Amino acid sequence: MKTIHQYNFAGKKALVRVDFNVPLDENHHITDDTRIRAAVPTIQKILDDGGAVILMSHLGRPKTGPEEKYSLRHVVPRLEQEFHTNVRFAPDCVGPEAAQLAHELQPGEILLLENLRFHKAEEKGDPDFARELAALGDVYVNDAFGTAHREHASTAVIARYFPNDKMMGYVMQAELDNASRVLDNAERPYTAIMGGAKISDKILIIEKLLDRVDNLLIGGGMSYTFVKADGGQIGSSLVEEDKIDLAKRLIAMAKEKGVRIMIPIDSVIADAFSNDANVDTALSHHIKPMWMGLDIGPEAREQYAEVILNSRTILWNGPMGVFEMSNFSVGTEAVAEAVVAATAKGAYSLIGGGDSAAAVNQLGYASRVSYVSTGGGALLEYMEGKTLPGVAAIERSDY
Repeated sequence: MKTIHQYNFAGKKALVRVDFNVPLDENHHITDDTRIRAAVPTIQKILDDGGAVILMSHLGRPKTGPEEKYSLRHVVPRLEQEFHTNVRFAPDCVGPEAAQLAHELQPGEILLLENLRFHKAEEKGDPDFARELAALGDVYVNDAFGTAHREHASTAVIARYFPNDKMMGYVMQAELDNASRVLDNAERPYTAIMGGAKISDKILIIEKLLDRVDNLLIGGGMSYTFVKADGGQIGSSLVEEDKIDLAKRLIAMAKEKGVRIMIPIDSVIADAFSNDANVDTALSHHIKPMWMGLDIGPEAREQYAEVILNSRTILWNGPMGVFEMSNFSVGTEAVAEAVVAATAKGAYSLIGGGDSAAAVNQLGYASRVSYVSTGGGALLEYMEGKTLPGVAAIERSDY
């Protein structure tokens, strides 16, 4: 398999699948440019070699075709600022105008195509759509790890049309290398921190981790399914009733494998799902009727921080509470601070995309952990042992 580092892009038009699915405010200004900054080394390598770059991405989830709020046109100013050059924009990702703009592109120039998902054919993995995209470039580079678990036209199908000229970008390679480190080469003690709303989203990864980790710290809404499974009274906290037996099984499995599984001993509770609600703390097993747990409590924060600080490998996926509400963000912030402190002591820390990555970025800690993944869902599926179509399409000639 060719790597981007070995390849010389001189005189080539590189069709690069990036993940520019960035958040925009109501005025279409980018509020977090992490994914754009992540793609810079790949784009710069191509330009430095004397190649031209054709960028393609999705943005948001448009339902019925083109929508202004999902236009990649809004990304152009940020790219021009980054690369100090005029960035051309194709108002459609396929069709005569896109083909003409690609044809005219000169070495050192950048062309950004309009949102791929303005065409239903993208998510359907339509081979004709993939072929039309492929005709725009000479070489295909996939640097969009965040969509590698989707068998879409631009992430998997398109690679068939570049049998000898396809490769991963620096982001994709780094994501796989870092995932491999926590999967296969973890230094002990190894602690996994799993948060988020639902246990159902994390079943497979938790089962996999129980064969690898020393400590599993549970937070977020899913912790109350574990608390109820352990006989606790959780008031009106979020619970997946149909997953209580599963939670019991996971607790038993952890005990059997010698893994220390920790459920928050206490919680920050509220009488409504609102930042303006009345707030109190309670033992997680004794939450008052009509009150709900929305964050881990002060004792849990201390216990979790102690475990994290004594770890050598840390994997974190999912917030500890309703992080977007300031009254219930303290647990997530405390865990982030502990991960940063452990990293400073020499631990390896992988932040598993999604809300955990957003929290670390928002707190300004991204440069103080070992690696922040750009793809939450893709990372989880990879760690669960699933084949990622976007990766297989590059690695295997038969895909």
